[in-house]
Amino acid sequence: MTTQLPAPTVLIARGDDRATPLIVLLREAGIEAVAAPVIERAPVIDAGQRAELARARASLSRGDYAWVAVTSVNAVDALLGPAPVERSATRWACVGPATRRSIEAHGLVADIVPARRMTAAGLVESFPATGSATRSPDAGPATGSALGSAAAPAAGDPDALAASSTRVLVPLGDLAAPTLPDGLRAKGWAPDVVVAYRTVSRALPPGVVGHARTAGYDVVVVASGSAAREIAAQLGPQRVVAIGEPSAAAARRAGHDVAAVAARPTDEALASAVADAVTRTNASTDSKERS
Repeated sequence: MTTQLPAPTVLIARGDDRATPLIVLLREAGIEAVAAPVIERAPVIDAGQRAELARARASLSRGDYAWVAVTSVNAVDALLGPAPVERSATRWACVGPATRRSIEAHGLVADIVPARRMTAAGLVESFPATGSATRSPDAGPATGSALGSAAAPAAGDPDALAASSTRVLVPLGDLAAPTLPDGLRAKGWAPDVVVAYRTVSRALPPGVVGHARTAGYDVVVVASGSAAREIAAQLGPQRVVAIGEPSAAAARRAGHDVAAVAARPTDEALASAVADAVTRTNASTDSKERS
């Protein structure tokens, strides 16, 4: 005789504002989910880093950069949030749909979004080599200005200055790996890396911790390596679903069992990966009970 299994429960290691669409999708699939962040963005406090960020914003307003490459919404918020940035011919490269939507909210347009691997490595693959007028085969459709202009800049013309420059502004969190700037440098670009924000830990609510210690969560969703490490620190190793391969690799290093990796960094892909993971768990549990 088969017993009725309880509804699977999922912990999403994000704040409610970022987790709500995923919670809705999971509940439509009969999966109960709760959101609780384990990390949060904080402003840079080092005086030197603050000065570097201010200089980068001024250079961006002047059109000194050919590109800005962003790998997180936090970086976009830190770079563009304090005050409006003047428009220029600087092009924007975004790691995925969330960062694209984030710059679009500021009236900007993404020229590159990877079509396949939506990671820092995938963003590097999508970048053209310096001086190239062709797009990488992995780049998504360009919706902004054309790539690879090599025209000499006219005096006092910020648009021409951006078009001829090889400088790429790369705003990152303080814990980010150097994958993006290293890859851009290998393609002939001159990345200007600035620390745009700090990643700090945030304690989980007692109720969330208590559930993890007793009933446990079927799956914990992690959307960054930092979140994976912090979940391990606060709850110990868990069965996780990761938003992408970099997060999955960090989760494995932290001791987690990676049950699934989302095919794309979207809520829909995460919901599908979670559903697959909990289905496999239920099937395994039901098989053991029948035996």
